[in-house]
Amino acid sequence: MKSMMLKGLIMVSAFAFMSCDESTIAAPGPETGMNTESSAALGPESSAAVGLESSAAVNPESSALAGGDEACLASSLPDACGPGTNPAVNPTSSSAANPQSSAVTGPESSAGIPASSSSEVANPQSSSSEVVPVVSSSSEEPKPDGIFLSDDTDENKNYMEVEYIKNTADNGGGVLCYPKRLSNDKKHGVILWGPGGGSNPNDYEGIIRRLASHGFVVVATSESPDGTGRGIPALNWLEKKSTTQGDPLFGKLDMTKVGASGHSMGGLQSEKMLINDKRVITAVLNNSGAFNHAELTNVPQGKTAAIVYGEGGMERPNAEGDYNNRNVRIPACLLKMTGGQGNECYNGECGWGHGSGPWGGMAATVAWMRWHLGGEDWRKDDFVGTSGKYIDGAIIGQPGKWKGQCKNF
Repeated sequence: MKSMMLKGLIMVSAFAFMSCDESTIAAPGPETGMNTESSAALGPESSAAVGLESSAAVNPESSALAGGDEACLASSLPDACGPGTNPAVNPTSSSAANPQSSAVTGPESSAGIPASSSSEVANPQSSSSEVVPVVSSSSEEPKPDGIFLSDDTDENKNYMEVEYIKNTADNGGGVLCYPKRLSNDKKHGVILWGPGGGSNPNDYEGIIRRLASHGFVVVATSESPDGTGRGIPALNWLEKKSTTQGDPLFGKLDMTKVGASGHSMGGLQSEKMLINDKRVITAVLNNSGAFNHAELTNVPQGKTAAIVYGEGGMERPNAEGDYNNRNVRIPACLLKMTGGQGNECYNGECGWGHGSGPWGGMAATVAWMRWHLGGEDWRKDDFVGTSGKYIDGAIIGQPGKWKGQCKNF
């Protein structure tokens, strides 16, 4: 009898155990293949596998789902929503996890979820529906765009103190000049300067210092051949300094914002650099122009150029011929200095001569570089149109007026 009772008791116990085990195993969800309530116990990575419909049914007012793109932007992860995904369709960020399901994991498991992986963290002293926003690293203010320029904008004046280093660059015969206080927030634009034929770069110390005082880093070649034989090595030398740890210019240069300028033969060097060096995006030729009147036609689209010349200068036919070539397609300006008191003459018109651009007209080069390298688009009105200061304005501090024209803007 006792044996029969014992057997019956064992059978009842086994039946009860089997019924309990089956009742605790939920059927797979229609999309996820798993129980949506138990997914939280698998850790934060599993939240991506929770289907949108099932998670929304658990908490239809979840801010992570309702927020769409904002939920992804709030995350401190660099790619919280994954490449090419729509957060409203496929939320992969842990911020989309059901906040109620975290109660299943228990305090030990929830502590293993890093706060940085979510845009919202539950407040332990509040109900599960209340959330405390986490300050994301993406809320840090981005560094300002553009190159560094002096706050003072008058191109007729010098502003920042500069380092002027002779007998450097270009096999020891060039000049390097840059602001003594280099910016820690923005990089500096670069200008390549070319001296006139037979002259020394130090003959142009005034314009070199002026450009650097406005925030540019200037490198001048020792001489200016009609080509890129000096200019390209000079820019390569400068670019190497910007990537050499311990150099004063390390990490300070934006080599995508490079302009070229120069006087006479230096202007021809600048034009060739504009044509042949992709780093150079704009050029100002001072008292210069191509002998064949065709070089501006070879400048790639997307670049710009200006020619500054004197009314009586010997460069006048080349400057005007180069600019007026009907095949010039780039935005370009021709800026003539008139009303000078010199004795240089061309076709009976005397006044500003071959040395006018780098000295009396240096402000035009500074303004042009601040416009095309520094992004000061408001300067366009000074050059383009019928009433700008370099179209029909006084030459500040000097006798005479500008008489300019522009095309393709």
